[in-house]
Amino acid sequence: MKISSYNEWDKLQSIVVGSATDANWPVNDPVFKEEKNKTTWTSSPVPSGPVPEHIIAEANQDLDILANTLKNLGVEVHRPEPLNFQTHDGMYNYCPRDRFLVYGDTIVDPAMMYPCRDMELQCYHDIVDSAANYVYMPRNEGMTLDAANICRLGDTWLFLESASGNRKAYDWLCAQFPNVNIELCNFYSGVHIDSTIVPVREGLVVLNASRVNQDNCPKALEKWDKIWVEDVVAQRFHKYPYASKWIGLNMLSVSPDMVMVDHAQTSLIRQLEKHNVTPILLNLRHSRTLGGGFHCVTLDLHREP
Repeated sequence: MKISSYNEWDKLQSIVVGSATDANWPVNDPVFKEEKNKTTWTSSPVPSGPVPEHIIAEANQDLDILANTLKNLGVEVHRPEPLNFQTHDGMYNYCPRDRFLVYGDTIVDPAMMYPCRDMELQCYHDIVDSAANYVYMPRNEGMTLDAANICRLGDTWLFLESASGNRKAYDWLCAQFPNVNIELCNFYSGVHIDSTIVPVREGLVVLNASRVNQDNCPKALEKWDKIWVEDVVAQRFHKYPYASKWIGLNMLSVSPDMVMVDHAQTSLIRQLEKHNVTPILLNLRHSRTLGGGFHCVTLDLHREP
């Protein structure tokens, strides 16, 4: 298994597609328990315990379609090893993007926002063993980072400072990767960056206009062509929206001229086509329920420039 990926758009050669099997909302994780005090959603409580089986079944159907679509495009697809998160009071394998940061042949294992997500490491032995370098972020030293707080633009990264990525983690990454220009961004205090800034290819980026504007747009994107998205089609969810409607922006670039996008986002699809980008229209019925769109539920291992 080759590990080599520097950005979000080079031609995909191999990738991880997640799984919803045995998905669970942690009961005892000390950080997840605080969600009930931090959430701005008041119409229903933060979920707790096993995810309903019909949600798991439908999510897995959609993930299988995603995996098969990638295989038909010539991409090698890997799936995480199973783990009963319900028994172990963990979370899930639905979002492998959160778990690891891949840079070239290096895998970074971050200190994630929810400590219980460390158990997901057990599901990726072959992938970790295939990396030339494995960098472990120390736990219990005040650093917090989900890998999805990072947007990779080659030798430049965008780091979203938010609830799932703090300044101590930013400083640590700067020390670990002195040859990478890591730009600190503060335009969204929620969690991950990939429903706000979505590079399609080098020089073309989709931006969430409700969070990013001309004044706070990262300097690294100053000369890029920009698709400003004012609104998206909000997807339904089961009882509680773990992700906002902006998960509709969460796309996966298969190559510099092809992206996987939510089939309901017709306005965005038209804008992509105007830029000669071919959209692959798919559906993740529970992207809001489980908190992951096409970028979230995948982790590219090898992209070929």
